[in-house]
Amino acid sequence: MEKIPITRGGFAKLKRELEVLKTVSIPQNIKDIEVARAQGDLSENAEYTAAKERQSYLHGKMQELENNLAMSNVIDLKNLTCERVVFGTIVAIEEIGTGKGINYQLVGPLESDLEKNRISVTSPIGRALIGKSVGDEISVSTPGGIREFEIVEISVQEED
Repeated sequence: MEKIPITRGGFAKLKRELEVLKTVSIPQNIKDIEVARAQGDLSENAEYTAAKERQSYLHGKMQELENNLAMSNVIDLKNLTCERVVFGTIVAIEEIGTGKGINYQLVGPLESDLEKNRISVTSPIGRALIGKSVGDEISVSTPGGIREFEIVEISVQEED
């Protein structure tokens, strides 16, 4: 299995999520099942059915988180430079023709979040940016056609 790059902060977030699942959500679900079971006939007990479905979901989520943690390769962002776009750097790009700019931080697929401008290094834009320098131009194929960008700035953010 291929390792998935992740920041130290992203790894810690996954660990916290797993811990909450194991110490809060699953124990609460067990109590919910016991309460629903005490109500009698299980064949017509909507609370019991819902609690059992939730149990299945929680255990699936726990398995997913454990697998993601096992496949994670924590990348240390301490020694990043601003010379080239690499995992963890923040890249300011400007669309050629429109001048519209946006900043992206390149992260792993497990922690990408477009609302926070964190894109995966495996995304089309992420792949096009890796290894490039300020002033370089990239072309990205999108559903709306080919879009071209220029790299305006590369910066580094201290990790939490």
